[in-house]
Amino acid sequence: MHVVVNAAMSADGKLSTREREQVAVSGPDDFDRVDALRAESDAVMVGVGTVLADDPSLTVDDEARRERRRDAGKPENPARIVADSRIRTPTDARVLDDRATTYLLTSEAAPQDFVSEVTEAGGEVVSAGDQQVDLAAALSQLESRGIDRLMAEGGGELIFSLFEAGLVDELSVFVGPSVIGGRNAPTLADGDGFVDEFPDLSLRDVDGIDDGVLVRWTVD
Repeated sequence: MHVVVNAAMSADGKLSTREREQVAVSGPDDFDRVDALRAESDAVMVGVGTVLADDPSLTVDDEARRERRRDAGKPENPARIVADSRIRTPTDARVLDDRATTYLLTSEAAPQDFVSEVTEAGGEVVSAGDQQVDLAAALSQLESRGIDRLMAEGGGELIFSLFEAGLVDELSVFVGPSVIGGRNAPTLADGDGFVDEFPDLSLRDVDGIDDGVLVRWTVD
Protein backbone atom coordinates (compact mmCIF):
# COMPACT_ATOMS: atom_id res chain seq x y z
CA MET A 1 0.00 0.00 0.00
CA HIS A 2 1.19 3.51 -0.86
CA VAL A 3 0.47 5.99 1.96
CA VAL A 4 0.44 9.75 1.38
CA VAL A 5 0.12 12.03 4.41
CA ASN A 6 -1.39 15.40 3.53
CA ALA A 7 -1.90 18.23 5.99
CA ALA A 8 -2.24 22.00 6.27
CA MET A 9 -0.58 23.87 9.10
CA SER A 10 0.11 27.43 10.16
CA ALA A 11 3.51 29.08 9.70
CA ASP A 12 4.35 27.99 13.26
CA GLY A 13 3.38 24.36 12.65
CA LYS A 14 -0.07 24.22 14.25
CA LEU A 15 -3.02 22.26 12.84
CA SER A 16 -5.65 24.12 14.88
CA THR A 17 -6.02 26.21 18.06
CA ARG A 18 -5.34 24.99 21.58
CA GLU A 19 -9.11 24.45 21.87
CA ARG A 20 -8.92 22.04 18.90
CA GLU A 21 -11.13 24.30 16.81
CA GLN A 22 -10.71 24.06 13.05
CA VAL A 23 -8.93 27.02 11.42
CA ALA A 24 -8.99 27.78 7.69
CA VAL A 25 -5.22 27.76 7.16
CA SER A 26 -5.26 27.29 3.38
CA GLY A 27 -7.30 28.82 0.57
CA PRO A 28 -9.32 27.78 -2.50
CA ASP A 29 -6.38 26.61 -4.60
CA ASP A 30 -5.13 24.28 -1.89
CA PHE A 31 -8.67 23.04 -1.17
CA ASP A 32 -8.91 22.11 -4.86
CA ARG A 33 -5.53 20.35 -4.70
CA VAL A 34 -6.71 18.28 -1.72
CA ASP A 35 -9.93 17.42 -3.55
CA ALA A 36 -7.87 16.15 -6.49
CA LEU A 37 -5.73 14.06 -4.13
CA ARG A 38 -8.87 12.49 -2.68
CA ALA A 39 -10.16 11.69 -6.14
CA GLU A 40 -6.88 9.92 -6.96
CA SER A 41 -6.97 7.80 -3.78
CA ASP A 42 -8.63 4.50 -2.99
CA ALA A 43 -9.30 5.67 0.58
CA VAL A 44 -9.01 8.73 2.81
CA MET A 45 -8.03 8.27 6.46
CA VAL A 46 -8.39 10.37 9.62
CA GLY A 47 -8.20 9.79 13.35
CA VAL A 48 -11.30 9.81 15.51
CA GLY A 49 -10.23 13.14 17.02
CA THR A 50 -10.68 14.77 13.62
CA VAL A 51 -14.15 13.23 13.31
CA LEU A 52 -15.15 14.53 16.75
CA ALA A 53 -13.72 18.02 16.16
CA ASP A 54 -14.66 18.67 12.52
CA ASP A 55 -17.26 16.06 11.44
CA PRO A 56 -15.76 15.85 7.92
CA SER A 57 -17.44 14.05 5.04
CA LEU A 58 -14.10 13.08 3.39
CA THR A 59 -15.78 12.95 -0.02
CA VAL A 60 -14.81 14.43 -3.42
CA ASP A 61 -16.41 17.84 -3.96
CA ASP A 62 -15.89 18.26 -7.71
CA GLU A 63 -18.59 16.55 -9.79
CA ALA A 64 -16.26 16.11 -12.79
CA ARG A 65 -13.79 14.20 -10.62
CA ARG A 66 -16.55 11.99 -9.24
CA GLU A 67 -17.71 11.33 -12.81
CA ARG A 68 -14.21 10.34 -13.89
CA ARG A 69 -14.07 7.87 -11.03
CA ARG A 70 -17.40 6.37 -12.12
CA ASP A 71 -16.20 6.16 -15.73
CA ALA A 72 -13.15 4.25 -14.49
CA GLY A 73 -15.40 1.72 -12.77
CA LYS A 74 -14.71 3.05 -9.26
CA PRO A 75 -17.11 4.32 -6.58
CA GLU A 76 -17.63 8.05 -7.03
CA ASN A 77 -15.96 8.68 -3.67
CA PRO A 78 -12.96 6.90 -2.14
CA ALA A 79 -13.52 4.75 0.91
CA ARG A 80 -13.25 6.48 4.29
CA ILE A 81 -11.14 5.14 7.14
CA VAL A 82 -11.31 6.24 10.78
CA ALA A 83 -8.68 5.09 13.29
CA ASP A 84 -10.86 4.67 16.38
CA SER A 85 -9.44 2.23 18.94
CA ARG A 86 -12.44 2.30 21.28
CA ILE A 87 -15.28 3.37 18.96
CA ARG A 88 -15.89 7.01 19.79
CA THR A 89 -17.25 7.86 16.34
CA PRO A 90 -20.86 9.16 16.76
CA THR A 91 -23.44 7.14 14.85
CA ASP A 92 -24.66 10.36 13.19
CA ALA A 93 -21.19 11.40 11.99
CA ARG A 94 -21.02 12.35 8.32
CA VAL A 95 -18.35 9.72 7.66
CA LEU A 96 -21.04 7.09 8.27
CA ASP A 97 -23.44 8.36 5.60
CA ASP A 98 -24.11 6.36 2.44
CA ARG A 99 -21.88 8.39 0.10
CA ALA A 100 -18.94 6.00 0.47
CA THR A 101 -17.82 2.84 2.23
CA THR A 102 -16.45 3.57 5.71
CA TYR A 103 -14.04 1.39 7.67
CA LEU A 104 -13.52 1.93 11.40
CA LEU A 105 -10.17 0.61 12.61
CA THR A 106 -10.62 -0.59 16.18
CA SER A 107 -8.82 -2.59 18.85
CA GLU A 108 -9.97 -5.62 20.81
CA ALA A 109 -10.75 -3.19 23.65
CA ALA A 110 -13.61 -1.58 21.70
CA PRO A 111 -16.95 -2.10 23.51
CA GLN A 112 -19.01 -4.59 21.54
CA ASP A 113 -22.25 -2.64 21.94
CA PHE A 114 -20.59 0.39 20.31
CA VAL A 115 -19.24 -1.85 17.55
CA SER A 116 -22.79 -3.03 16.88
CA GLU A 117 -24.11 0.55 16.83
CA VAL A 118 -21.63 1.83 14.24
CA THR A 119 -22.12 -1.30 12.15
CA GLU A 120 -25.86 -0.67 12.10
CA ALA A 121 -25.14 2.97 11.19
CA GLY A 122 -23.24 1.84 8.08
CA GLY A 123 -19.63 1.40 9.16
CA GLU A 124 -17.50 -1.68 8.56
CA VAL A 125 -15.30 -2.56 11.54
CA VAL A 126 -11.71 -3.76 11.09
CA SER A 127 -10.19 -4.98 14.36
CA ALA A 128 -6.41 -5.13 14.87
CA GLY A 129 -4.47 -4.72 18.12
CA ASP A 130 -5.24 -5.23 21.81
CA GLN A 131 -5.63 -1.78 23.41
CA GLN A 132 -4.71 0.43 20.44
CA VAL A 133 -5.14 -0.06 16.71
CA ASP A 134 -2.23 -1.93 15.15
CA LEU A 135 -2.01 0.26 12.07
CA ALA A 136 0.28 -2.05 10.09
CA ALA A 137 -2.03 -5.03 10.62
CA ALA A 138 -5.16 -2.98 9.93
CA LEU A 139 -3.80 -1.50 6.70
CA SER A 140 -2.74 -4.97 5.61
CA GLN A 141 -6.36 -6.08 5.99
CA LEU A 142 -7.54 -3.09 3.97
CA GLU A 143 -4.99 -3.79 1.25
CA SER A 144 -6.54 -7.24 0.84
CA ARG A 145 -9.83 -5.41 0.19
CA GLY A 146 -8.38 -3.52 -2.76
CA ILE A 147 -7.08 -0.34 -1.13
CA ASP A 148 -3.69 0.34 -2.70
CA ARG A 149 -3.37 4.13 -2.44
CA LEU A 150 -4.25 5.72 0.91
CA MET A 151 -4.39 9.43 1.70
CA ALA A 152 -4.11 10.27 5.42
CA GLU A 153 -5.40 13.70 6.41
CA GLY A 154 -4.65 13.76 10.14
CA GLY A 155 -4.79 14.70 12.89
CA GLY A 156 -1.41 14.91 14.53
CA GLU A 157 -1.77 11.76 16.66
CA LEU A 158 -2.59 9.63 13.62
CA ILE A 159 0.20 11.16 11.53
CA PHE A 160 2.76 10.45 14.25
CA SER A 161 1.50 6.88 14.62
CA LEU A 162 1.80 6.29 10.88
CA PHE A 163 5.39 7.56 10.90
CA GLU A 164 6.19 5.57 14.02
CA ALA A 165 4.97 2.40 12.30
CA GLY A 166 7.05 3.15 9.20
CA LEU A 167 3.98 3.27 6.96
CA VAL A 168 4.37 6.69 5.27
CA ASP A 169 5.66 6.95 1.68
CA GLU A 170 5.02 10.65 0.96
CA LEU A 171 4.42 13.78 3.04
CA SER A 172 2.70 16.85 1.56
CA VAL A 173 2.29 19.89 3.79
CA PHE A 174 0.69 23.23 2.99
CA VAL A 175 2.19 25.92 5.23
CA GLY A 176 -0.22 28.82 5.49
CA PRO A 177 0.31 32.54 6.13
CA SER A 178 -0.87 32.62 9.73
CA VAL A 179 0.45 32.15 13.25
CA ILE A 180 -1.77 30.27 15.73
CA GLY A 181 0.53 29.71 18.70
CA GLY A 182 -0.18 27.84 21.90
CA ARG A 183 2.02 25.20 23.54
CA ASN A 184 -0.99 22.86 23.69
CA ALA A 185 -2.19 23.43 20.14
CA PRO A 186 -1.92 20.28 17.98
CA THR A 187 1.04 20.01 15.65
CA LEU A 188 1.68 18.02 12.49
CA ALA A 189 2.93 14.98 14.40
CA ASP A 190 1.86 14.73 18.04
CA GLY A 191 1.99 11.54 20.10
CA ASP A 192 5.05 10.66 22.15
CA GLY A 193 7.49 12.09 19.63
CA PHE A 194 10.80 10.71 18.40
CA VAL A 195 13.90 10.93 20.59
CA ASP A 196 16.86 9.71 18.58
CA GLU A 197 15.73 7.93 15.40
CA PHE A 198 13.85 10.33 13.15
CA PRO A 199 12.12 9.59 9.85
CA ASP A 200 14.34 10.61 6.94
CA LEU A 201 12.67 12.81 4.32
CA SER A 202 13.90 13.75 0.85
CA LEU A 203 12.62 17.04 -0.54
CA ARG A 204 10.72 16.54 -3.77
CA ASP A 205 9.44 20.04 -4.58
CA VAL A 206 8.18 23.34 -3.19
CA ASP A 207 5.41 25.42 -4.77
CA GLY A 208 3.81 28.73 -3.86
CA ILE A 209 0.02 28.53 -3.42
CA ASP A 210 -2.65 30.64 -1.69
CA ASP A 211 -0.08 33.01 -0.09
CA GLY A 212 1.61 29.98 1.43
CA VAL A 213 3.85 27.15 0.27
CA LEU A 214 3.25 23.50 -0.52
CA VAL A 215 6.20 21.32 0.47
CA ARG A 216 6.40 17.70 -0.65
CA TRP A 217 8.80 15.05 0.58
CA THR A 218 9.31 11.38 -0.07
CA VAL A 219 10.02 9.22 2.97
CA ASP A 220 13.26 7.25 2.78
